[in-house]
Amino acid sequence: MSDDEGIMFYDQAKIYVKGGNGGNGAISFRREKYVPKGGPDGGDGGRGGNVYLRVDPQVNTLLAFSYQQHFRAESGEPGRGKNQSGRDGADLYIDVPPGTVVYDDATGDLLGDLVEPGETLLVARGGKGGRGNQHFATPTRQAPRLAEKGEPGEERWLRLELKLLADVGLVGLPNAGKSTLLAASSAARPKIAEYPFTTLEPVLGVVTIPGREGGSFVMADLPGLIAGAAEGAGLGHEFLRHVERTRLLVHVLDGSGGLEGRDPLADFHTINEELAAYSAELAGKPQVVAINKIDLPETRANLARLREALTALGYAVFPISAATGEGVGELLVHLWERLRALPKPLSAEQQRRRVYTLASQREDYWEAERLSRHHFALRGPRIERLTRMTDFGNEEAAERYQALLRKWGITRKLEELGIQPGDVVHVAGQELIWDEAALEAERQAAVPRRRRRTKRERLARKLGLAEPAERPDEG
Repeated sequence: MSDDEGIMFYDQAKIYVKGGNGGNGAISFRREKYVPKGGPDGGDGGRGGNVYLRVDPQVNTLLAFSYQQHFRAESGEPGRGKNQSGRDGADLYIDVPPGTVVYDDATGDLLGDLVEPGETLLVARGGKGGRGNQHFATPTRQAPRLAEKGEPGEERWLRLELKLLADVGLVGLPNAGKSTLLAASSAARPKIAEYPFTTLEPVLGVVTIPGREGGSFVMADLPGLIAGAAEGAGLGHEFLRHVERTRLLVHVLDGSGGLEGRDPLADFHTINEELAAYSAELAGKPQVVAINKIDLPETRANLARLREALTALGYAVFPISAATGEGVGELLVHLWERLRALPKPLSAEQQRRRVYTLASQREDYWEAERLSRHHFALRGPRIERLTRMTDFGNEEAAERYQALLRKWGITRKLEELGIQPGDVVHVAGQELIWDEAALEAERQAAVPRRRRRTKRERLARKLGLAEPAERPDEG
């Protein structure tokens, strides 16, 4: 997209995404005429909506994110009585252009590389809905007055970078003639000037080779490089990021030396040094050299020396005049043939395999750590989810939380680390006070009680008769 259209090419953005919160579970009891002791019938909360990024081929810039940076999916509705579950929150889809690379802004982790139209990437998961009190009824607790809170949705800041999807990228110093070559090869109309000028925004053009089946490819006119670009000089990384996507580079060289009378061969090495300084992968991309401005006497004077030196380095060399079209057709045919021999771009499935994500932990994984004399930390998917979904203002819910800590072995580990009553446990962004009295009451409740003797057993013992064999104690 050029400046003539009045819109800047936005190729970086930072956005905040949040999945919907899960709905709270309900505490309710069935109350109907002629139905005594109807029992718990609290429904579950709905799941919160997920947030997805989705590739839309009609979008070609990240401009929209300069106006809106915050995106939240819909939350789930709370459960209701009569075992009615709340409605799930709607998923949110955010459209991005093909070639968008997604990073977690806080950690720098690469989350995805979106290329194919319609491809999606889950970037913020919605929270689970809380379970209603119907799920907590047992033979010994027939009227539970506890339910789970809805789990909060995931939230994070994302950094989006757009890397153009082009087969061929034009590289070279400013005013080498890249824009003129693109205009002569395709229907693209980048800015062209008769004075030293560099493209400030990437411009794409579709090149068609007449008489060749499937004879077309995408060529990109990329911002001109200067010395020090790999360290950020000039457009620096704004340019180099886009070169990474291309399969083949055309090094456009001003054979005349320009208005300053530079040595074209020195210019050639300057550009390649910047590519190598940015990344070894970039420096290893195949290159074709186009010695431009062959219509000028200065270029014709330099041509033999340049061709000999560049050919000795192993490059295919094409003298052209982008302004008059001389030699351009031969160059384009060569590029098309080279592209046919190069590896095909990765498929959508292969792209998914390239996605770099953190290794998922086991659901039941947890770890405990002593932070200081009176502060401890708990981490792990299941314990963090349980903490977020527990209503600690509800006595039964708090007792259940403590019972699960003991069941999972967390209480024992914290005691080994030296936790004392009144110490603080940090988990899932909350600070919980360690309450030894409540834990001791929970321990006593868990001690098995001896079964009471039956009337027959008591009579047999009184008469001195042999008692029936005792059954094992019940828990």
